[in-house]
Amino acid sequence: MKSAVVQLPGLNRDRDMIAALTKISGKAPVTVWQTETEIPDVDLIVIPGGFSYGDYLRCGAIAARMPVMQAIREKAEKGVKVLGVCNGFQILLEAGMLPGALMRNASLKFVCREVKLEVANAETAFTRAYAQGQVLRCPVAHHDGNYFADAETLKAMEDQGQVVFRYAEGTNPNGSMNDIAGVINAKGNVLGMMPHPENLIEAAHGGSDGRGLFASALDVIAA
Repeated sequence: MKSAVVQLPGLNRDRDMIAALTKISGKAPVTVWQTETEIPDVDLIVIPGGFSYGDYLRCGAIAARMPVMQAIREKAEKGVKVLGVCNGFQILLEAGMLPGALMRNASLKFVCREVKLEVANAETAFTRAYAQGQVLRCPVAHHDGNYFADAETLKAMEDQGQVVFRYAEGTNPNGSMNDIAGVINAKGNVLGMMPHPENLIEAAHGGSDGRGLFASALDVIAA
């Protein structure tokens, strides 16, 4: 399976993401710069975390308007899987590729710690390696991760299984509605999440709970 990692000014988790994808798939992803209008033939596109454009205006607002995002949107419409982590999640929301919005953490403070995640939907292309309700360890590092959606949108998302990850066991670090940590589009091929699964994929990280997400997305789940 081929993958691509998007690079934008201010993103600082691209090397972590490249390392994770390479370790799990055995193939280094291609990198795609912000001004590119075409993306090679890949199965998965990842927008990593960081602080694109210094988080000016709103987190992800400027990045969402870069030429590469139109290319990503076109790929997504054709069924290519897209994953946005942390700032990548913020960018996908600002680009209108996922429902809802991310606001300032309820504490008004940057949070950097490990949380617990419950797999709320194990039937997506990103979570097939997990069991429904499984609780995972995963680190977070963000200032604007407080997920919000209006009541009608939130109900539709819950009813349609678009909430993929929730903060579990009282570890919600930002005040997100319904403890939401990750959501997917109605088509099921665009996932956004605040926690960083790429930072918990091997023993050197202290655990491998995040590995299943990439194994699922890259279709390299062991039989």
